[in-house]
Amino acid sequence: MEQNTSNTTRVQTILKFTYGLIPIVAGADKFTNLLTDWAHYLSPALKSALPVSDHVFMSIVGVIEIIAGILVFITPQKGGLLVSAWLVLIALNLIAAGNYYDVAVRDLAMAIGAFSLSRLSQKTI
Repeated sequence: MEQNTSNTTRVQTILKFTYGLIPIVAGADKFTNLLTDWAHYLSPALKSALPVSDHVFMSIVGVIEIIAGILVFITPQKGGLLVSAWLVLIALNLIAAGNYYDVAVRDLAMAIGAFSLSRLSQKTI
């Protein structure tokens, strides 16, 4: 039983770092566009509905992602759920755009991992 707990803790730690760091890095990159031009991933319908420019919207997205990543480190149960839901929303945007289906599938798979982190982090009574 002790080894099983140790393995679970290791997996939880790996997931916590994965789903904590990736949103922080991606969120910070929304301000620099070093990794990619993030506005290209916005669906045309979403772009036309925005009350602000693409750049301002992506900056807001970046702040949300940074907060989500920090939340994963503070409370992985809640942070994992937030990151999971966020990744599903990103995938739905990509599907609505009719592009980047490969990225949408990857984001859905990552959402499952973030949800798994949340479940592993639940306190049992």
